[in-house]
Amino acid sequence: MKTFKDIHKSLMKKEFTCTQLVQEYLNKVKKSKLNDFLLITDKLALEQAKKVDDKIARKQKIGELEGIPIAIKDNMLVKDFICTAGSKILENYVSPYDAFVIKKLKDAGAIIIGKTNLDEFAMGSSTENSAYGVVKNPIDVSRVPGGSSGGSAAAVAADHCLAALGSDTGGSIRQPAAFCGVVGFKPSYGAVSRYGLIAMASSLDQIGCFANNVQDTRLVFNIIKGKDKMDSTTLDLKEIKTPKKIIIGVPKQYFADGINFNVKEEIEKTIKKFKDFGYEIKEIDLPYTEYALAVYYIIMPAEVSANLARYDGIKYGFSAKNKNLLENYLKTRAKGFGDETRRRIILGTYVLSAGYRDAYYAKAQKVRNLIKQDFEKAFKEVDIILTPTTPTPAFKIGEKQDPLSMYLADIYTAPASLAGLPAISLPIKVKNDLPIGLQLIGPQFKDDLVFNIAEIYEQL
Repeated sequence: MKTFKDIHKSLMKKEFTCTQLVQEYLNKVKKSKLNDFLLITDKLALEQAKKVDDKIARKQKIGELEGIPIAIKDNMLVKDFICTAGSKILENYVSPYDAFVIKKLKDAGAIIIGKTNLDEFAMGSSTENSAYGVVKNPIDVSRVPGGSSGGSAAAVAADHCLAALGSDTGGSIRQPAAFCGVVGFKPSYGAVSRYGLIAMASSLDQIGCFANNVQDTRLVFNIIKGKDKMDSTTLDLKEIKTPKKIIIGVPKQYFADGINFNVKEEIEKTIKKFKDFGYEIKEIDLPYTEYALAVYYIIMPAEVSANLARYDGIKYGFSAKNKNLLENYLKTRAKGFGDETRRRIILGTYVLSAGYRDAYYAKAQKVRNLIKQDFEKAFKEVDIILTPTTPTPAFKIGEKQDPLSMYLADIYTAPASLAGLPAISLPIKVKNDLPIGLQLIGPQFKDDLVFNIAEIYEQL
């Protein structure tokens, strides 16, 4: 597939116009049978394309993202367009302003071609929980694309756009990137503003990006990152130099029982490649990793229950329109929310309730701190940590009916989210088989280092 630089060269040589390019992508999306898009922003996209064409006609230089068709996960606000978050409760909600990342993309001249499908309120690991239907994996349409950013990952893999934004709370960018065979990056918590992102779990949510290669993913990240006065958790990242001698840490806990044989074999082959090219491989111990999934599924639902309390049918979104106020609340939320969303609200309310808060939520926060300390200790010995992204390749649609088996899909991605670390999933494209994801996890705020080593991986 063409890179951003390839597209720019063709645009500057006038092999095609930006309008023609964008129209081609819009046509692809309209013909798609993957259900990867919920909304196509034709008018906005073509207006943006014309601005790029006018600039080229004036023989002006174009920026790194100018003219590049990009899709947006439908939990980020794009002014004057519907934003559903994959839920019936927001089916008619029109965004009154642009999210911070959308403003950044627009200012950079990127072409926003549409909003992608997702698990409702980003809750899921398969994009089967969307109120607007299941997304299909373009590699094998009988399989899931992963979740919750399955629509964005599928759109990039199917060449329905050149890049896409997603959000990652416990693996929602990295896991679908692994399942669809594309690059997916979750930045350090605080590297990208959450202003204009519909909140799921505020201490975990982070906006990131998908593309077909590391360089393009990095270009998108460099545009959307940065401090924002509307999000007090944000900061400006300092540039990081890659050490001359790179030590790669491999945690033994990530290769224990439960990992698919093919995944383990391919990751071990990749580790050997790094070793053969002169990089030092060191086994490390992350003892609290085994508790990460349990901790995640206590803290995340607790924050979900608080964040989703605002959807009551009064201010905005779907309303059951019952004259009795309490009945209106109850029926609005019962009809507006899907099964998985209600499940997490109930679980979160339970772990925060009197008599259980200390036993569950407070204890989970303490263990979260121990998980973070595990990583801090490991990064005193190694520069980067290498793991599988997921324990298995993409599973079949409808295969995981039990919620607990679905939650296990986050087993390798949740720890980095709990610690707020930057992590990237890189595709291992296995011949005649489903793609497998390789995950690189870096120290907090050393996002550049993760990209630098990811670019080394692409050259192996």
